[in-house]
Amino acid sequence: MKNLIIRTISGLVFVAVVVGCILWGPLPYAILFAAITGLTTWEFCSLINKYLDCQINRIITTTASVYFFAAVMAFNMNMTGSEVFIPYLITIVYLFISELYFKTNNTLMNWSFALMSQLYIALPFALLNTLSFFGVSMGMGAHDVFYNPIFTLSVFIFIWVGDSAAYGFGTWLGRHRLFQRISPKKSWEGTISALIISAIISQIIATYFTYFSSSCDLYNRLAWAGLALIVVGFGTWGDLVESLIKRKLGIKDSGAFLPGHGGLLDRFDSSLIAIPMAAIYIYTLNQIML
Repeated sequence: MKNLIIRTISGLVFVAVVVGCILWGPLPYAILFAAITGLTTWEFCSLINKYLDCQINRIITTTASVYFFAAVMAFNMNMTGSEVFIPYLITIVYLFISELYFKTNNTLMNWSFALMSQLYIALPFALLNTLSFFGVSMGMGAHDVFYNPIFTLSVFIFIWVGDSAAYGFGTWLGRHRLFQRISPKKSWEGTISALIISAIISQIIATYFTYFSSSCDLYNRLAWAGLALIVVGFGTWGDLVESLIKRKLGIKDSGAFLPGHGGLLDRFDSSLIAIPMAAIYIYTLNQIML
């Protein structure tokens, strides 16, 4: 009972912080997710170093992740040009060259997992900026950028609602295992319920926000439903990917950052696959609407 209370309180605080910072404005949003990017990268590298006997440079790798998040944000806000990515590329080159000067036993694994941290963690969080900042034409070839928290917040809402629905309905109705080899508790019944419930929630959001189309309500509703299905569907794969990582490492949780919930990687595992696909989906629809 005590563990359940701790888990509930920490979960509510976590949700409140994420939602509050996203809605508060671009600066709180940037501070929060830059910190999450760095801490998650550090957590991932620490796990690899500990359980696979690697020697990833956590300081440089984490710094690269945070810088990449900030660089993509600055680029999306039109604060700088593409030259902002040069220091990041230099950092990646450094990770390769530095191994020449250290006598490590697992050079190839150090390179592989350092780069994996950038693709698996830094890139998805950086792509949140493509959901949060939009350019608006001002005429005469000029355009302005504004902060729109709705897409970013909706991604996390769909994931949280989907996780809750999958757990609740899976516990109640689950009979057929979704991926027995990796996650014995996940069921098809829970996953399908998550997709349905998230699609319903998407229609509530579509009632108040018409970012996909201001002239066609049906298109807007279908687009929001599609986003919900994309996020929850790929979020499920994201959960399974992290489960496979933990299974290969022989651990239950990625850390103990959130009491009762594990580490940050445990909390954002679904997001790491869902965010890139949400960005692709929204970009594709926007191109179609042009």
